[in-house]
Amino acid sequence: MTDRPRRGHQVLSGTVPSAVLLLTALLLVPSCSSGQGGGTSGSPAAPASSSASPGSAAPSGSTAPDAESTIPAPSPEPPAGPSAGPGQGNAELAITYKPSAAEPEVHYTLVCVDGMPDAESKHPTAAAACSALKENAALLASPALRTDQACTEQYGGPQEATVTGVVDGVPVDDAFKRTNGCEISAWNAAKDVIGASGGAA
Repeated sequence: MTDRPRRGHQVLSGTVPSAVLLLTALLLVPSCSSGQGGGTSGSPAAPASSSASPGSAAPSGSTAPDAESTIPAPSPEPPAGPSAGPGQGNAELAITYKPSAAEPEVHYTLVCVDGMPDAESKHPTAAAACSALKENAALLASPALRTDQACTEQYGGPQEATVTGVVDGVPVDDAFKRTNGCEISAWNAAKDVIGASGGAA
């Protein structure tokens, strides 16, 4: 009688580990098969999406317009001044003329309509100034002196002038002196608008 329980115990102890191993194997087989390929939902879906994205989902041609639309378009540069040559002869200008450092500034107002002075003008040579601006709309748009520009070393006088306003709808802001040949030349060209001929030429 003592042998039977031992044998039964040995049989039970021998069968329990095999059952546990069988259960463990059954639980591990589905998880291994889905992760290692062969399944339809695991690995094939990943390669399909990766191969589709370079070809059709995100082509390089479709991303370039989106990237370009985020870059702001350059704003147009404002015009440097009125165009050279005859203009409309319309102007509204404030002119400051300083005869010398010891003398007070003189202020003029010039308003031109179609090359003729308007009644608002307070200017000594209004008719000549409006006519000059109609003949050459760029009269007050003298370019800045280049550093390599050769100017004669001559002194024309202490006179200075500034002219600001609008000529034919284009803003102007210019300064005049008579300290060298280039500046004297610009002064003489705009002398009707400046309202003073200056000193020795």
